[in-house]
Amino acid sequence: MEQWWTLAVDYLTSPQAVSALKALLKILVGLALGRLAGNGLARLFAEDDAQRAMILRRGALYGIAGLFTASALMELGFDLSVLLGAAGILTVAIGFASQTSASNVISGLFLLGERPFAVGDVIRVNGTTGEVLSVDLLSVKLRTFDNLFVRIPNETMIKSEVTNLRRFPIRRIDLQVGVAYKEDLREVREVLMEVADRNPLCLEEPTPLIIFQGYGDSSINHQFSVWAKTEHFLDLRNSIPVEIKEAFDEHDIEIPFPHRTLYTGSETTPFPVQQAGETDDPFPSAPNPEPT
Repeated sequence: MEQWWTLAVDYLTSPQAVSALKALLKILVGLALGRLAGNGLARLFAEDDAQRAMILRRGALYGIAGLFTASALMELGFDLSVLLGAAGILTVAIGFASQTSASNVISGLFLLGERPFAVGDVIRVNGTTGEVLSVDLLSVKLRTFDNLFVRIPNETMIKSEVTNLRRFPIRRIDLQVGVAYKEDLREVREVLMEVADRNPLCLEEPTPLIIFQGYGDSSINHQFSVWAKTEHFLDLRNSIPVEIKEAFDEHDIEIPFPHRTLYTGSETTPFPVQQAGETDDPFPSAPNPEPT
């Protein structure tokens, strides 16, 4: 027992054990300083930008931890020049073997530099709409509104059309409204503007807009456009159609369903169509012949 204790004490007091302990201590200190520096940089330069804060945290952590790890390896007697040379050769080999990953990394750098969207934005790409969870070197992670996780490669993001639904503070809602041909269009416009004025979510500036779309088969069509703050977009999108319907009912303005007019034998005289219930006998039978 004393012999084992003596060997343990000798090893712990040996230069190799001291070097290993110093190396471990440097790695732990590097990780701690990296986290502290990352959090401090995020608070100073990206307090309101989640994406930039994440990049600063990761950059500070990887950079400082990498320096302390290199120092720890030197403490253990490793030749960093040999390691760097081997890492360079390995990087070239991996680059040739994984060209798609390299393309995604380069595309990720372009995304980080261009910043078409940030963490927390809602984007639509290739028919997929979701909230941005992270922008990494290889891919962008999204969470859809039905709580699904979607990973989109950065190369696809660069090549595709990306729509940012929360980039600007306000959005416009376009509603297609059709009224019957018998209605007074000036009254229709006044009623629509009153609906916009009464809705508290509808912005006064930019002002609501009514655009004539054309004479349809069964109705006169307009586009009714109103503006809302981005965070109120869905609330206004769901509430204002109900208010339009109620206002039209109050003013006896008809929203027509499709109509069809039949003509026979003449271009101007409509062919009358009579429902079966409007006569006592819709299909009168021929008179019975008198018995002979």
